[in-house]
Amino acid sequence: MANAIIETAKERFAQSHHSLSREYASIRAGRANASLLDRIQVEYYGAPTPLNQLASITVPEARVLLISPFDKSSIKDIERAINASDLGITPANDGSVIRLVIPALTEETRKELAKEVKKVGENAKISIRNIRRDAMDDAKKQEKAKEITEDELKTLEKDIQKATDDAIKEIDHMTAEKEKELLSV
Repeated sequence: MANAIIETAKERFAQSHHSLSREYASIRAGRANASLLDRIQVEYYGAPTPLNQLASITVPEARVLLISPFDKSSIKDIERAINASDLGITPANDGSVIRLVIPALTEETRKELAKEVKKVGENAKISIRNIRRDAMDDAKKQEKAKEITEDELKTLEKDIQKATDDAIKEIDHMTAEKEKELLSV
């Protein structure tokens, strides 16, 4: 029963890490990366549809994304969605494909993005701490219901804390990697 609490917490930690890596992938680092477009929704026949379901996205050069719509009639909708997004990149449409040229990041932009990375990392740590709190509460409820002894509770709390520390170390590592990627020219 006690192991179930730790396993559940570890699964939720892993979900937080996965969510953070998706979030970091969508922060542009001056290089073309198809995951920059993951959050873009295109109004397609009246329904918001993820861009990657409407077009193939390739990286022909280091700083160029090439979007080839499966349905050529959707090209205007895709262009409109990119312009409306927070990417800050103007699409170039040649009638059959859309090119996105990723501008080189200025020093100031790099620092702003590094701040954003830290903020996103902090939010992930907050979610990790909330998961720890939930796990601790579950452990205390088990002890109160006499399902585990007080000694087992102490051991369980130590194990939960260790798992939490590991999860936070992983977030720190991911944040440092993304910052390094952003700040290296």
